[in-house]
Amino acid sequence: MTPQSLTPEAIAPEIPEIDYPDSDGNPMSDNTEQYRWIVMIKENLEIIFANDPNVFIAGDLLWYPVRYIPKRMAPDVMVVFGRPKGRRGSYKQWEEENIAPQVAFEILSPSNKDRRGLESLEDKFNFYEAYGIEEYYVYDPDDLVLSGWQRIRDRFVSIEIKPEWVSPLLQVRFEWRDGQELVLYRPSGQRFLSSLELEQRANSAEQRADSAERRSNRLAERLRVLGIDPESEDKC
Repeated sequence: MTPQSLTPEAIAPEIPEIDYPDSDGNPMSDNTEQYRWIVMIKENLEIIFANDPNVFIAGDLLWYPVRYIPKRMAPDVMVVFGRPKGRRGSYKQWEEENIAPQVAFEILSPSNKDRRGLESLEDKFNFYEAYGIEEYYVYDPDDLVLSGWQRIRDRFVSIEIKPEWVSPLLQVRFEWRDGQELVLYRPSGQRFLSSLELEQRANSAEQRADSAERRSNRLAERLRVLGIDPESEDKC
């Protein structure tokens, strides 16, 4: 075998496969506020891209960027353009046409603010910068602090978000001011809503539709009493 024939495909079979756990043993969140934000961002992004089969969105899913290397990270929320929706135990990049996630969100909790937590955030920053994240957002819902970075060539550059910012990839608008809670808006202009708010809005719309149908039925009944064909009225 010549040196030229030593392709990655020829070498790979000689490398024993390793284990890629689907869990790192850490909880998805430390408190209800952190969990609320993770779920709200993830679910609203799912709604935004519901009709695009090639946008994969996940919450707290381990991402392995390089085969045979156990190094991994689990963004609170990540978005991958160019990969199909579907179930995964983890995101093994070499099985995904080597497409890296492009957007990552981290929601902070009090545990992120001690020395160990700050070191973990630094590790995440370096990991995301090294392995291809294009946009990275970190939000602290307790201290109301928002930070963001965008990839320029091979480095993260801080984003000036005040008073608002529109994500180039997501087309999501960030509205944020010092000391005020972050508000996110879909490309349609609708504010990101919690699952409860979405349910309440759906119920309200259903009630309005039912009310309109009842009014229409009552009007049709009155017309029939007067000897008027409601369908002929509609045609007019």
